[in-house]
Amino acid sequence: MADLNTFIAGLPKAELHVHHVGSASPQTVAQLAARHAGSTQVPADPELLAEYFTFTDFRHFIDVYLSVVDLIRDAEDIWTLTYDIAGDLARQNVRYAELTLTPYSSIVRGIPAEAFCEAVEDARRRAAADLGVQLAWCFDIPGEAGIPAADVTLETALKIRPDGLVSFGLGGPEIGVPRPQFAEHFDAARAAGLRSVPHAGESTGPETIWDALDHLGAERIGHGIAAAQDERLMARLREEGIVLEVCPTSNVCTRSVPSLAEHPLPILVANGVPVTINSDDPPMFSTTLNNEYAVAADLLGLDESGLAELSKAAVRASFLDEPAKRVLVDEIDTYLASR
Repeated sequence: MADLNTFIAGLPKAELHVHHVGSASPQTVAQLAARHAGSTQVPADPELLAEYFTFTDFRHFIDVYLSVVDLIRDAEDIWTLTYDIAGDLARQNVRYAELTLTPYSSIVRGIPAEAFCEAVEDARRRAAADLGVQLAWCFDIPGEAGIPAADVTLETALKIRPDGLVSFGLGGPEIGVPRPQFAEHFDAARAAGLRSVPHAGESTGPETIWDALDHLGAERIGHGIAAAQDERLMARLREEGIVLEVCPTSNVCTRSVPSLAEHPLPILVANGVPVTINSDDPPMFSTTLNNEYAVAADLLGLDESGLAELSKAAVRASFLDEPAKRVLVDEIDTYLASR
């Protein structure tokens, strides 16, 4: 595996499922916690964050995640977080990433929508110039906050429409958050040219994936691992080319899957379901995109060629334009040929 790890480290990659606040490094989180000491339960010691980021179930993960969200209190915090994430991606040879942003969580805490968008856009431009990483945005409804949050998310997306915005999503807990209630929001976003990428089938069964397809017009599915329980659903995903954004370590850490050995990724691939490999909230799960590729190599028995195909699958499933996709696919092929 040592040689494969070296190959993965140098492999040009695209990341399609990674959350903005969930990508804050332990150092960034600790600095923000120290800055806001007395008004947060988040530890200001990076060494203690590993224990703080140990989750009992998905609901506990959401609670911890929101406590970190609460540390992001002004536009400067947002800019720094975004640029630092780009640096972490660049160090892994990620060339393109679709970062899931939840503007509502910042807006409801008093940061104006315009300031939020201006901060992430400036960081995006600087990251492209300084680091060679192209970022794009998915504006994500926090499902637990309901229709009011969906209204704010849609309004921000359509009225401000930052240049990097490519898609519209739905995150947060799945249990008790029916997907169909957001159908009108997704219809409006899609009518405006945004792509539909809701989370579904992570901590619930296949029914939320069916709902995401039938009511939200999903073009990709965040997680979607419960599809492995439903042969008819896997057939539909395969036939329609609906890609699942799979995040193996995340699924274990949130207790959505008992262990990596029991992860349904091999079942999905064996049934022809298109998949990409992603990191979700990497520091919270003590992982990286490079590590997730190593996990996938182990679960799927991939060699260097197979890993290159996995990377190309992410590029092809991305919302890059076709010329940019060809450039990145060619770079991956060149890298493989040089080995």
